[in-house]
Amino acid sequence: MPPLLEVRNLSKTYKRSAKFVSSGYRQSLGPINFTLERGKTLSIIGESGSGKSSLAKIIAGLIPSTGGEILVNGAPVSKMSRQKRCQSIRMIFQDPSNSLNPKTKISRILSAPLRLNTNFNDTEIKQQIKIILSLVELLPDYLEFYPHMLSPVQQHQVALARAMILNPDVILADEILATLDISLRFKIVNLLLKIQEKTDVSFIFVAHNMNLVRHMSDQVLVMNHGLIVENSSTDEIFNSPQTGISRHLLQNHQPDYRK
Repeated sequence: MPPLLEVRNLSKTYKRSAKFVSSGYRQSLGPINFTLERGKTLSIIGESGSGKSSLAKIIAGLIPSTGGEILVNGAPVSKMSRQKRCQSIRMIFQDPSNSLNPKTKISRILSAPLRLNTNFNDTEIKQQIKIILSLVELLPDYLEFYPHMLSPVQQHQVALARAMILNPDVILADEILATLDISLRFKIVNLLLKIQEKTDVSFIFVAHNMNLVRHMSDQVLVMNHGLIVENSSTDEIFNSPQTGISRHLLQNHQPDYRK
């Protein structure tokens, strides 16, 4: 049985600017290889510029890859329709206050993906929204609100609801907790884990906070200069890192780390 998500030799190159003397292409990412099982959480860590966000955006289909393959349940996403890919892989962006349209009510924010990517009628759309609101622990009253009327945590819950509305296989989240206070971060993390337990969805997190990574992850990828330098279970990364980059990240983000 294939893994839920498989990334094979994924790469991204960019053409060099004409301003520079050198010409041709520069390798920005890859080749990248890893797998993710259903119902598991993968965190991607690395210094700024290591390629974490680029990798997440390529998997989500926001930017094209130059080479390689992404497969979900053994099927290449390159051969999927746009609707099928949107249903299978969803993304949550860093700051909901910017990613949620301030002029659109929550009801429309949540119904739009269903109208674009499914054949649901109005009754089915309302029923799916009701199910997802319950899943993310929001009351139906919020459907008539605009994003700016919500607290930061509630905005994150709406962003999560929008990601979950199509019952995806994988959700990618790029530093979604960075704008929250630490106590609120753990509230959202625990909600995510609760949702995962109920739905068996898989998560990929781009993250810097090592305490949160350790709390929520089953697997960790360590990236450096566009490459994976370590890929192992969370316990193995934290208890016995094999590379200097991994040790450096842990030392920088965990002052009590001494391995």
